[in-house]
Amino acid sequence: MAAAVPRGALANQTPVSPAELGFRLEWRGSFENPVLNELHAEAFGHAVCNDDWVAQVERHSLGWICAWNDADELVGFVNVPWDGALHAFVLDTLVSASARRRGLGTAMVKMAVEKVREAGCDWLHVDFEGDLDSFYVDTCGFAPTQAGLVNLKAL
Repeated sequence: MAAAVPRGALANQTPVSPAELGFRLEWRGSFENPVLNELHAEAFGHAVCNDDWVAQVERHSLGWICAWNDADELVGFVNVPWDGALHAFVLDTLVSASARRRGLGTAMVKMAVEKVREAGCDWLHVDFEGDLDSFYVDTCGFAPTQAGLVNLKAL
């Protein structure tokens, strides 16, 4: 099985710091639920929910990445839950419309890879829709794999 950690484009890019992009990244940064709920709704095109993200990430995640712009607005987020041992997962990669197409998503995934590696995990997984193939495979270097999915609401 091919390694699911970035090996291609991301590994060969000339490093650009988030500060050079105009952003500050924080691993396990503090955030407020309403702000993240708004960012999630914007990124995925749904109504704003009232989810308790703080409790969710503190309970289930190895970590998460918050991205802040120069005005200290939350403009990016990546959740990195794990199994407590060897496998971690990239979930909910969010970038606000005002911060897209500037390398922020790539910078956050790169930080996730570094932090997961530092934690001693062997694998970093990501599932994504087909329109994000170029981002995750070509830009971030994830190896395409087969996976399965069950829609539990449809059963």
